[in-house]
Amino acid sequence: MYAIGLIEVNGFVTAVEALDAMLKTANVEFVTWEKKLGGRLVTIIVKGDVSAVEEAILNGKIKADNITRTVAYAVIPNPHQETIKMVNISAKSYLKQMVVR
Repeated sequence: MYAIGLIEVNGFVTAVEALDAMLKTANVEFVTWEKKLGGRLVTIIVKGDVSAVEEAILNGKIKADNITRTVAYAVIPNPHQETIKMVNISAKSYLKQMVVR
């Protein structure tokens, strides 16, 4: 079953470390990220099988908590189509930022 996982952390460095841990420990794919409050809060979204996403989020949380702290996290198994649409809007925004630079 397909799932998406979200983890929100304090700071860009923590986000990169958490994402690296998630990608190295589970078979998940990075979808997008959101920066809020000037980058003080960063939300990372990954996707994959439910068990892989759960493992990735757990490992990302452990890594983030070793640096600063995890603000929030969630695993959404079998997300509703409207939820996927919202994530895709975020991902398109991320891609536009990358193309401009």
